[in-house]
Amino acid sequence: MGGARAVKLHVHLSSDWVLDTEMREYRPNEEVDFCIIGSGAGGGVLAQRLARFGFSVVVLEAGPWHDTETDMVSDEAGSARLYWNDERFTGGTDPLEFGANNSGRGVGGSTIHYAGFCPRLHPSDFRVRSLDGVGADWPMSYEDLEPYYAAMEREYPVSGPRQYPWGKPHGYPYAPLQAGTAGQMLIEGCAKLGIPVVAGGPVAIPAGRKGKRPHCIMRGFCLLGCKVGAKSSTMVSHIPRAIADGAEMRAECMATEILIDSNDRVTGVRYVHDSRLEVQRANAVIVAGYAIESPRLLLNSKSNAFPDGLANTSGLVGKFLMAQAGPVVWGRFPNMIRQYKAPPACALTEEFYETDPRNDFVRGYALQTVAPLPIAMAHLLIEENGEYGESLLERMQDYNHYAAIGVLGEILPDARNFVSLHPTEKDRFGMPLAYSHFNLFENDRRMMHAGIARARAVLEAAGATETHSVNRYAHLVGTCRMGFSERDSVVDQWCRTWDVANLFVCDGSVLPTQGSANPAITISALAARTADWLHHNARHALTRDERRPVPAHR
Repeated sequence: MGGARAVKLHVHLSSDWVLDTEMREYRPNEEVDFCIIGSGAGGGVLAQRLARFGFSVVVLEAGPWHDTETDMVSDEAGSARLYWNDERFTGGTDPLEFGANNSGRGVGGSTIHYAGFCPRLHPSDFRVRSLDGVGADWPMSYEDLEPYYAAMEREYPVSGPRQYPWGKPHGYPYAPLQAGTAGQMLIEGCAKLGIPVVAGGPVAIPAGRKGKRPHCIMRGFCLLGCKVGAKSSTMVSHIPRAIADGAEMRAECMATEILIDSNDRVTGVRYVHDSRLEVQRANAVIVAGYAIESPRLLLNSKSNAFPDGLANTSGLVGKFLMAQAGPVVWGRFPNMIRQYKAPPACALTEEFYETDPRNDFVRGYALQTVAPLPIAMAHLLIEENGEYGESLLERMQDYNHYAAIGVLGEILPDARNFVSLHPTEKDRFGMPLAYSHFNLFENDRRMMHAGIARARAVLEAAGATETHSVNRYAHLVGTCRMGFSERDSVVDQWCRTWDVANLFVCDGSVLPTQGSANPAITISALAARTADWLHHNARHALTRDERRPVPAHR
């Protein structure tokens, strides 16, 4: 590496692919162009793009590298190391569950253990306020993001139908995956009810080999990390290229504070590694820690200039927390289903995604295949009616006869849903713990009720002799929303904070609305778009003379 410091990596990324290479190592007091906090769908793509453009990049990742040979196991209980399990407080009328449900800790972030569904947002999602009088409009259009969707679908890559009919119709670069038996129940039920449905994606698992990544073996343990390395995560799709182009992936480094100077510009990040406080100096900082940790870090980065938290003169950091509705509806079938066989993300319909004036709610939901593994299935049975002991064991004897559908619904943004800092409790790094406050409102409840009823009808049409449901939530977004000015948002359309010219937030927290689409591909598309802007406008972030972004026009 031309005399630069380097560290040796040896990480299994798949069954026959070892990342056995030297990685550039920067000294903490060595000022880099960009310090990125987080390595998931946003941070991983940003690292790859910015390193390719020739910038010096350090990524601070709170978790470790996850080796497919030792950390990806066919064991639900043994997969806890993949999740963000640090203590958090949760409240409100409908408190959220954290951990395996929606948070990752490690190189690749939540993309390590997501199911891999990758549908795009619809054009209407960018104009919800204008079209439906609720939520917010985005400071960009679908067409602004469209080429980046296409790029990410090639780079992940995404398998799916040649013609995807919803939103703005489009196709996918890889052929659809085979749907498992549980997916066939969704397809069969929709077909009998005349509901359009697609099979085999869109899912971030290539239908065939992709470079050093093998084809999918239909193992069905996608939510526990992909041991064979077929499913996409930024750890396999983008981070190896970032390292090859000179980026440093600094694992097990917990960012605790973003530092600023007297000119209200960030100068670096304070973090904890091996119980030591360090500071990585940087010309610009990009926060990509997702919807809980990103606002937590900003709120903890207080100063005389920002007494209520960094980039928070609007008072909106942490506000408008959104979780997608994720009720699980399952049916019992006379024949064996074995829903653990094949990837859980294998069929869906978005026929009920858009606002329908016949409904008593606005916006909508999608129906997707899910495939709870045994422990997860037991939790559903317990939550439904308190099953335990012999009764629970008896119900679990039917596990191979169950097929499940997930209702993925759009919960509207509301400032009464938020993330804040706990006033007294701190974590092992000395940071105040995150407190999330979440409530459902009438439109949300009506949408969820309709989605559950539709999923039951689909399962019954497919032959289920009984159906059950439990309310769940998924995919946290919001809390550092983008918008048109510093009065209505935290960042602009380029994910640049209004208050601090060389500070960016680029992850799910910037989404003003969430649609009924899994957010990973949208987050990555936003990251690629932001990286392109930085490539062409670097002086705005890396020089000392630029103060504030310019508001966008509606």
